Amino acid sequence: MEIPDVPKPLLEALTQAAAGERCALVGGVVRDLLLHRHHEDPWRGLPDLDIVVEGRAAELVQRLPEALESQFACSIPLSLQEHGAFGTFELELQLPAEFGGTWLLDVASARQETYPEPGENPSVRLGSLKDDLARRDFTVNAMALELASGELLDLHHGQADLAARQLNLLHPSSLRDDPTRWVRGARYAARLGFQFSAAAQQQALSTLSQWPWIWRPGDDPGHAPPALGTRLRMELELLFQREPWRVAVQVLQQTGGLVLLDTQLQQDASWARRLHWAQRLAVPLLPALVAGAADPLGLAERLQLPHRQHKLLVQLQELKKRLNAVPTDALLPSWWAEFLEGPGLSPEAVALAITLGGPHWHPLLRWWGRWRHVRSPISAAVLMQEEGLRPGPELGSRLKALRLAALDQLPR
Repeated sequence: MEIPDVPKPLLEALTQAAAGERCALVGGVVRDLLLHRHHEDPWRGLPDLDIVVEGRAAELVQRLPEALESQFACSIPLSLQEHGAFGTFELELQLPAEFGGTWLLDVASARQETYPEPGENPSVRLGSLKDDLARRDFTVNAMALELASGELLDLHHGQADLAARQLNLLHPSSLRDDPTRWVRGARYAARLGFQFSAAAQQQALSTLSQWPWIWRPGDDPGHAPPALGTRLRMELELLFQREPWRVAVQVLQQTGGLVLLDTQLQQDASWARRLHWAQRLAVPLLPALVAGAADPLGLAERLQLPHRQHKLLVQLQELKKRLNAVPTDALLPSWWAEFLEGPGLSPEAVALAITLGGPHWHPLLRWWGRWRHVRSPISAAVLMQEEGLRPGPELGSRLKALRLAALDQLPR
């Protein structure tokens, strides 16, 4: 099968570099090609190509420059990064402009894996292409297109699930082994318009009822297995960056997957409003989701959110504590300006508080949208000229007083 946008000489160069070893395209490119060819889905484009080779990927990568030059009749600039003990390579190729320019390839050795404990990182060893497909998440992602023969390998009935537009897990312990597959399933469901199969939904319910992971909510966040921590965060980041996130989070909640983050989030009926406002106010969506948890800081630590996002949630907790002591009676804009512009808070933390709603929502929103932008009606230069003030605390106090007075003169 020809693949839209993919230059044939590139595939022939990969076949040549494989030097007789079994080599195949795997994963999303095969799934999307079949959806496009047989089910009239629009072609979604290719951010990269995933290639699996039986044997050592390093050997294919070593032979690839010569093969590329042979197929394109010119030298092809190539940069690479190697990851992992078995040599997974990220390659960036600079093909001639008529062949699409920059291409990204992920080249990996075929492998098999076992999970010593649920949610822990797997033990990995070299294997066959059949083994490699068997370790994947859903049947629709467990197909391969051999480069040399053009044969489609579908050992797990992925084509049938494509036709049914459903996501079937590859084996009965898929979610037990790696709960991040739950989030990936929500991502695929949102992007492709698929649904979890009845068997996948049953596995989700069964896995949750057993809770096979050694870590439980309330335990030290630092002791959570990787698949309940950092890998889960990485999948959520992809969900918000690449997918129709409203649909994806809804699927995650409907299938019970938000409980992997927090029980309160699983029951949260306001996440859509919160994330809508977060997007409007340019607040990162992941901390906005985490803000609705029973223990946002504990969840942030377990997910190992970036420092800036963790700090934002710390400031939010401080602001919420301060707001608890604020009366709901109408207060002047000047009062809110001094309250919200004190030490330990940032405008982004106020924006995150706005996403949560609450009794002080209106003044917080007015401060964010208007009041914080108001400046003294008289500039520092004029004050120094007309009142004889010099740069220093006195000038600063005068500018602040004029600004606060101007705030209280604004129409309400």
